[in-house]
Amino acid sequence: MGSLKRVSALLLVLVLLLGILAFVLENQQSVSLQFLGWAAPQLPVSVFVVLALLIGMIIGPLVAWIARARRKRLV
Repeated sequence: MGSLKRVSALLLVLVLLLGILAFVLENQQSVSLQFLGWAAPQLPVSVFVVLALLIGMIIGPLVAWIARARRKRLV
């Protein structure tokens, strides 16, 4: 049973990586983003989107962990 979970997790990661790779290869147009007076250098669209994905993958679990810790402290 444990090896089935490992194989399915590995397949899920591989599909995710292939999806990201396909997205990166299809979105090579250069853009320059501006936000609150800050201008980023011209980079492919895929760089900005993948960075947003990675930041979200870090912030999401961090916020959940903080919320869970606060809930435990209040109870």
